[in-house]
Amino acid sequence: MNSRSARIVLTALGVTSAIALSACASADPLAEEGDASSSSMTNQPIVVGSQDYYSNEIIAEIYAQALENAGFTVDRQMRIGQREVYLPEIEAGRVDLFPEYTGPLLKYWNDAATATLSDDVYDALVNTASEGLYVLDQAPATDQDSYVVTQKFAKQWNLTSIADLAQVTTPLVMGANSEAENRPNGPKGLKKTYGVTASFTPIEDSGGPLTVKALTDDEIQLAIIYSSDPSISANKLVTLEDTKGLFLASHVVPLASMKISSEAAAVINSVSAKLTSEELLALNSRSISEQLPAGTIAKDWLAAQGM
Repeated sequence: MNSRSARIVLTALGVTSAIALSACASADPLAEEGDASSSSMTNQPIVVGSQDYYSNEIIAEIYAQALENAGFTVDRQMRIGQREVYLPEIEAGRVDLFPEYTGPLLKYWNDAATATLSDDVYDALVNTASEGLYVLDQAPATDQDSYVVTQKFAKQWNLTSIADLAQVTTPLVMGANSEAENRPNGPKGLKKTYGVTASFTPIEDSGGPLTVKALTDDEIQLAIIYSSDPSISANKLVTLEDTKGLFLASHVVPLASMKISSEAAAVINSVSAKLTSEELLALNSRSISEQLPAGTIAKDWLAAQGM
């Protein structure tokens, strides 16, 4: 945890572990020490929720099991729905911990926000959070639109970032849903932000099998695919780093209520520290290829991480 986020979390969640805050936003943060000990806090169920999305449910299950392993009692409320459904539940204090995504959550709360880079988005999100809610440490893992190339193409041109595309001397063709042609992260945005020219081919499957096939067949050289899509690892594709914020940063981030003690926050932050994009891809791949339930995938991952 960096010092800035540590200050925010520890101030919001209690200066010492002996102070426990109630789930109500109107709770008195200056309550006498001993009113609610951290040991009694572990006996009050922490309600962990998730979106109706397999990847999000896996992360929520990891939170839940990590808390249980640390002695906390957990009430699971998985697959609640999409943001318009579950955020009012969180804001009302009926859900205490939820895996969110930095950029989309920031835009939900403040549509006029202009930050796109990872740290800028996180800082803006911390300062925009609804009253009574706190943003814990963001994970390195992202779940967002990204530019993807084949491993062969990346090696041929020594590509690791979008900026490296400027050294490609052969014509570039980008493939994505037709609406991407005129969106900020389509060819126009690539040219404006990175000075790289690409033509466009519409492929109407949202980065699915048709897009992947066009990429691996070299019909296109650049595709827009979600960074946590299992097809990336399955087809040995390479996600290019977006150093200038062409895409809105969308890191996995825990959203917590005042009920989350500093001890519980520390558990979740330790999970976030280990949740890289590569780890998230592997988790999602197990869900798709092995058809395993979220609980099994979470248990195996925590064991592998020594947690």
